[in-house]
Amino acid sequence: MQQIATWENPEREDPNMKQLAEDVYLLKGWPPNAINVYLVGDVLIDAATRQGEKRIMRQIAGKTVTAHALTHVHPDHQGASHAICEKLGIPLWCGQDDVPAMEIPGAVAAPGVPWLIARYQERFWIGPPHPVARALHEGDEVAGFRVLETPGHTRGHVSFWRESDRVLIVGDVLGNMNFITGVPGLHTPPDMATPDPARNRESARRLAALQPTLACFGHGAPLRDPDKLAKFVAQLPA
Repeated sequence: MQQIATWENPEREDPNMKQLAEDVYLLKGWPPNAINVYLVGDVLIDAATRQGEKRIMRQIAGKTVTAHALTHVHPDHQGASHAICEKLGIPLWCGQDDVPAMEIPGAVAAPGVPWLIARYQERFWIGPPHPVARALHEGDEVAGFRVLETPGHTRGHVSFWRESDRVLIVGDVLGNMNFITGVPGLHTPPDMATPDPARNRESARRLAALQPTLACFGHGAPLRDPDKLAKFVAQLPA
C-alpha cells in the first residue's frame, strides 16, 4: 500500500523532516546529517542502513510515497530499502550498473573495505537483496529531477538534478563532512570504498560545473554555496 499524504501546508514545521526546497525534504536523523535520506516529491531517495527502517517508516507515515530510488548501492544507502519497498508495496529504482549489487546476495559491500568494517556492515548495515523495477539511465526523470550518471564511487552511482531551481542531490560523489570522522567540510569519499577514485573526481567536476544553488549530500549538511563547491573541486587531482 502507498502512504497517503495528510498535510497541506509544505511550509509548516514537520518534526520528522526539514524542507530544503520545493518538494525536497531531508529526513531527520542522529547524529544530524550523518546518513541522509530525502523525500523528493513522492519518491524516497536512499534508505540509510538496515537499522534505519523503523525511523524512516515513522517519518514518512502520512506522506505520499510511490517509489524508492537509490543514488548508489552501498550499505548506508540501501540498508532499509528491501523492508521499505516490501511494507509500502513500492518499486525500487537504481542506476543501471548498480542493479547486480542490489539484486545479488553478498554483492553490496565495496571490495576495498577492510575486513573488520565489512563484517560490521554485514552484521548491522547491509539490507537484503531486492529486485530493481527500473534501471536508471542518464536523462531519465525522477520526481521532476533529471538523472545524471556519476560513476566512480560505485559503477552505477547516479545523482539527481533539477535545473529550474538548480537543486542537486549529490549522493556520495562528494560529502559535506569527513566520511570517517564526521567533521564538517567538503570531502571526496574514501578511496577504500571507491573502486575508481579518478572517475569519481570526474563526476565531481561535472556536478560542480552545474553551479547548484543547493547541493544535498549523502553525508553532511546541505550546501547553498556553488562557489565553495567549485573551489573545492578545482583543487582535486586530475
